Amino acid sequence: MSAMGVSRSRRLMIVAGFGVGACLIVRPALATSGELAAAVNAYAGGAPIKAGRVKLDIAPLVDNGNTVPLSVSVDSAMTAADHVVAIAVFNERNPQREVIKCTLGPRAGRASISTRIRLATSQKLVAVARMNDGTYWSDTVDVIVSIAACLENPI
Repeated sequence: MSAMGVSRSRRLMIVAGFGVGACLIVRPALATSGELAAAVNAYAGGAPIKAGRVKLDIAPLVDNGNTVPLSVSVDSAMTAADHVVAIAVFNERNPQREVIKCTLGPRAGRASISTRIRLATSQKLVAVARMNDGTYWSDTVDVIVSIAACLENPI
């Protein structure tokens, strides 16, 4: 290969490296706590959210973010007079803020859900329960992820 070809290849590699670096810097998947709070506030429609009654159960240290068990339970009698209407879970740093939204009623028997999720990186998760009286309750957990998931770049 001639000296001209090596010089051109080097320039292309440098430009490509800057392009990849710029994509990583402006990556929208890495959100802020403000975006998490905005998503939770939008779900509650601006209503006050109190801590308590909700238990978000997830391991505080996760080896692999590709499949993470998660469960949410709410302290409720699940009667017509006192029941959970909906449960939602939000995350801080995945490409989409909403992890899950589900609807419940008094015939559900228990105010409890379980699933598996993917976590992009170490982040905060918030579970919010809406009660039939219009109140909102929540629980927050910080999770440390050793091997990240969900960071593929859709092109």
